[in-house]
Amino acid sequence: QVQLVESGGGLVQAGGSLRLFCTASGLTFSQYGMSWFRQAPGKEREFVAAITWSDSVTYADSVKGRFTASRDNAKNTVYLQMNSLKPEDTAVYLCAAVPKYRGLVLTPNAYNYWGQGTQVTVSS
Repeated sequence: QVQLVESGGGLVQAGGSLRLFCTASGLTFSQYGMSWFRQAPGKEREFVAAITWSDSVTYADSVKGRFTASRDNAKNTVYLQMNSLKPEDTAVYLCAAVPKYRGLVLTPNAYNYWGQGTQVTVSS
């Protein structure tokens, strides 16, 4: 049974930083691309960052230069370092996994597995 478990969310002031973690089990982690999405109340699920099985990273324009995604295959974990946070970054952040044969995909529907999410709240 595949499980993705996010952690690291919380309440932070604008300009602050948080580091999110997503630990996977039940799959061969190195064979999957991993992504971060976010969803704010009343809004569509939004792509944030993707890191492929080969460590290639793509970011949404809204977070480029502020967020950094990385992965540690030995720990089955993907990270999202978030700096210079803004109130508009407030959302539930979810990680997702897609088999490597699908390449880089940015649409939520393409992902096989999802975590339950972790809340990030940025106060102004």
